[in-house]
Amino acid sequence: MENRPALQKLLADARKGRFQQVIVWKINRVSRKQLDLLKIVDELKQNGVTFRSYSENFETETPMGQFALQMMGAVGELERNQIVDNVKMGMKQRAREGKWNGGVVLGYDVVEVEDSKHRRRRETELVINPEEAQLIQKIFNYYADGKGLKAITNELNGVGYRSKHGRPFSVNTIKTILSNPLYTGKIRFNKQEDWNTKRRKGTNPNPILVKGIHEAIISEELYDKVQSMYGKRNYYHHRVFFGSFPFTGILRCPVCGHGMVSQRATRKRANGERYYTLYYQCVQFANKGSSVCRANSIRADYAEAEILRRIQEFVDDPKLIEDVTRAAQGRECLGENASEDDLKQIEKGLAEVARKKAKYFELYEEDMLDKRLFKERIEELAEQEKALVRRKEAIEDVAERQEAGSVDIAYVRGMLGEFTRLWDQMSNTRKKQLAHMLIKEVIISKHKQIERIHLLV
Repeated sequence: MENRPALQKLLADARKGRFQQVIVWKINRVSRKQLDLLKIVDELKQNGVTFRSYSENFETETPMGQFALQMMGAVGELERNQIVDNVKMGMKQRAREGKWNGGVVLGYDVVEVEDSKHRRRRETELVINPEEAQLIQKIFNYYADGKGLKAITNELNGVGYRSKHGRPFSVNTIKTILSNPLYTGKIRFNKQEDWNTKRRKGTNPNPILVKGIHEAIISEELYDKVQSMYGKRNYYHHRVFFGSFPFTGILRCPVCGHGMVSQRATRKRANGERYYTLYYQCVQFANKGSSVCRANSIRADYAEAEILRRIQEFVDDPKLIEDVTRAAQGRECLGENASEDDLKQIEKGLAEVARKKAKYFELYEEDMLDKRLFKERIEELAEQEKALVRRKEAIEDVAERQEAGSVDIAYVRGMLGEFTRLWDQMSNTRKKQLAHMLIKEVIISKHKQIERIHLLV
């Protein structure tokens, strides 16, 4: 339900009393999951909204109608589960036959099999792309010769190589390539099972791994050597997380404008004792290397203290509060049509993000996407989604205040005051949540100083 923006808008409008009845063509158009269906109908009922199915004539308010709703919801879920099982069964059988189940992959082109054009389901196969295959061989040879993931990423991006989607390479992309047995002529499938419900607990210890019908790009000896080397390096370079980094994604790189992420530098004192200094660094540099952007690091202790100091200054200055209030009231003067148009665009954006997330989840569950690459893509989409939700909430908040009256200065001041007063008492998770609720972005100057703070309130 969370990944369906239009449904969430319908429920939000129901809570505001904007309509009296919801009509669907068939019950399974609302949800094929019985629990979700009952939750939706129950919430509509609590807000005085009746629910009707055009082609299934019964009333959900009566005991018999509620029973019919539950039965039809169960039938819809059964149909959905049977479809899912049949699709999974077919894909597993294809994998056992050494066939590719779809999706683009660097090094190969997906082409249609000639004799399948008149079939109900067209067959495809992997054919080596000569130029991309040379790049794959180069990546494996680089690693086998001792180059690390970051060094390989820098090397490829520095000379202009791009991924299958035309983007600069990232460390996670290189790792995904190096751990994929596809390049030895094998098909691996079903590494993750039921990702939507089990997440990492659904890792399959015995995934399908068979010889594929496609040609290999690298030898098994080279692949095994790389896996052995990666295992040793990963063992000796175990990463430990230090610090909370609550402003990850809020701090903006002064060069490329992307968010900044955590970094730690290890140093030695005169007596040989090691200590760590924490920084925020550009996410583009962290993932894709110096050919895309620089680290542009800023010390975490300075950044966090300076942000809190400036917010406290803001709280202590009534004139600044009034200026923000006027700006907010000015935003309220925007026409209703403009706000509605903005909301429509945001809804479209959220729907597109949800579609992409569902696609990546499906690819990951079917073992077509490595865990690290999957995580990178989902985090990028989560950042987009978060920005869209913030914008949507801001527009809706303005609309509500327009109905209720002017912006409450005391509310703004009190909220920011609590933010600075209770900061040291909060857990790391709570700090990050509150920071993302109140702060839109923090702009850093090219001299690595906090320049401006843009608040969401």
